[in-house]
Parts: sequence; C-alpha cells; structure tokens
Amino acid sequence: MTKKFLAGLTLGLGLALAVPAQAQIRLGVAGPITGPNAAFGAQLRNGVEQAVEDINAAGGILGQRIVLSVGDDVSDPRQGVNVANKFAGDGVKFVIGHFNSGVTMPASEVYAENGMVYITPAATNPRITERGQWNAFRTCGRDDQQGAVAAAYLVRNFQGKKIAIVHDKTTYGKGLADETQKALNAAGIKEVIYEGVNTGEKDFSALISKLKAAGVDVVYWGGLHTEGGLIVRQMRDQGLQAPLMSGDGIADNEFAAIAGPGAIGTLMTFPPDPRRRPEAAAIVARFRDVRKFDPQAYTLYSYAGVQIFQQAAIATNSLDPRKIAEYMRSGAVFKTVIGDISYDKKGDITRADYVTYTWRRDAEGKITYIEN
Repeated sequence: MTKKFLAGLTLGLGLALAVPAQAQIRLGVAGPITGPNAAFGAQLRNGVEQAVEDINAAGGILGQRIVLSVGDDVSDPRQGVNVANKFAGDGVKFVIGHFNSGVTMPASEVYAENGMVYITPAATNPRITERGQWNAFRTCGRDDQQGAVAAAYLVRNFQGKKIAIVHDKTTYGKGLADETQKALNAAGIKEVIYEGVNTGEKDFSALISKLKAAGVDVVYWGGLHTEGGLIVRQMRDQGLQAPLMSGDGIADNEFAAIAGPGAIGTLMTFPPDPRRRPEAAAIVARFRDVRKFDPQAYTLYSYAGVQIFQQAAIATNSLDPRKIAEYMRSGAVFKTVIGDISYDKKGDITRADYVTYTWRRDAEGKITYIEN
C-alpha cells in the first residue's frame, strides 16, 4: 500500500510539506477507503482531512503542521495490521481509525507496541477499551449502550410480538446483536429466531423464508448497510413487511440506495445527529459548500478526534503520545464539533447518548434517517 497525502491542500499546508521533518506532525486516518464499506471510509477520511486543513490554516499544533497519511484497510483485519505497520514505519504517532471493530483491535496492538495513540470514531465493540491498552480511545459509544437502547425501544413498541435477531458474524455485527439480545432477554423477551449470515452474501432467500415461516413482526440486524440493505430489499420483494431495526452500521444514505423504497420504516440507533449541533454549524456548511460532502454519521466524529489530539497537545505542551494519552484520561473536557467530550480511565467517552431514528422521506423526498 502506498501512502496517500491529503488532496486539495491549502497553499499554507502545501508550503508546510517543504519544511524539515521535525517540524511536522504525522497523523494517519485508517478505514475502508475502498470496498463494500467505502461509504464509511469516506466519512472518516473527509472528517479528518477537513480537520487537518482547518487546523493547519490556523497555524497547526504547537507551531507545527500536520502531515496526513491515509490507510485503506478494506474492512479486512489483516489489511488493517498492514496499514498499522505502514503508519509505524512512516513515523505516524497519532491515528484516527479504524471503522470496523474487528479491524481496530488487531491494528491497535501495532499502535500500542510502537508508541502510537489512536481514537476510533466508529468502532463500538466494548472489548476495544476493555483490554487495558494505554493508547485506546473513541469518540463514539459502545455496543452495550447501543444494544440497551435498541432493546428498550423493542420492549416498548413490540411487546408480545415476534422478534428475530440476525447478524453478520463479525466482531461488530454479532457483538451488537448479542448485546441487544442480552438486554431483551433480561426484560423477559425471547427472540423467535437468532441467525448468522455471511458478509458479502447476496441471496437471503433462505433466511427470509425462515423469517416468514416464523411470522416475525420485526427483524433486528447486527451488521452493516451493505447486507442490511439487501435483506430489506429482498424481504419486501418476497412479501415480508416486518420492519428492520439496526444500529450505527447502517448510518449512511447508501443504505436506502441499496434497500430501495422498502427502507422506509427501518429503525436505527445512533447518537443525536451532530450536524444539528450549533457548534458544528460553520463546519457543516464548509463540508457541504466547499467539499461538496454531507458530513453524516461518523464524519464529525472523525473531525472531533483531531480536535481532541490538538487540544491535548496544547494542554500538555507536548507531542509525546503517552503524555497526550495520560492527559486524555485525566477527565479533561474537550470542546469539539460533536459537543463536550471527556474520557474515563478506559478511554471511553463519559456520556452515553444513543437515540432512535426512523428512515423516511425528508422534506425533499429523499429517504434518510430522521431522529424520532
């Protein structure tokens, strides 16, 4: 894999590339830049690129400019480790990424061994921060929090109904499904089907036949928008009108493009839309007007990660990853585009703010996710 530098750099950043290496801060962003989950990779990359551009235009961090490396892990754990090793070899000390939980964890071992601190904007599996790593942080929540919110919604709205749980067998998808199942079972509700499918699968006829035979009223999906969208489309094609409920893995408008009109009525858990926060207004406008990119889902979570690195470096007057990580765990409050963030000792954010959304047509007729 070759290192890619930030496209569309400002003149100030372009000049910065000519200064000696010791006057540069090397930061990496890693995620599925290509492959079936590239929509999420675009969120991470655009968020970090814009943050780097904005910070450099304002003078950088401690008088030094940020140089960005982009790593494409294609949502594959082995490729994620390759990206991490490439970053380490290039002298990257700060990383925003990865997207998938199953990629983040093996890559994080490389980061820990090489003195690199990372913030994942999207990987929600609890084990990421339960392993005691000194360098692990996230700007998103955890699946035990998200699963509890999903289960509470299902308990309130589908009491006495038949619930199916389907997952994609990945660290993220199965983990989220299991957390939702655990919370449902604790509330006295037992699912009628618990089923795993393979990522990359295209034909879900056998699954849908089983769902129809069981008379399911709602399907909980633990997985990403690619397979989730196909499941919805094929459910509707085969006459099954039960709504799908899922988590943040479908939080991109590409889900509706895959699912088609049948996406209407799909339920989803995700934090309150950061695009609506007053502190994000100017940056959201810059994304849309200049970058021509709608900063949905994890875009602003990625932007916030760079802001946190910047503020921690300024507070400690240091670019030492270990000093920065120690400060991040001190309870300090960081002002970001997604609101105030502070960390506990594990590297998790101290706020839990998942809410539910429904996919429906907006005022312009586009099918998208709208907070309930």
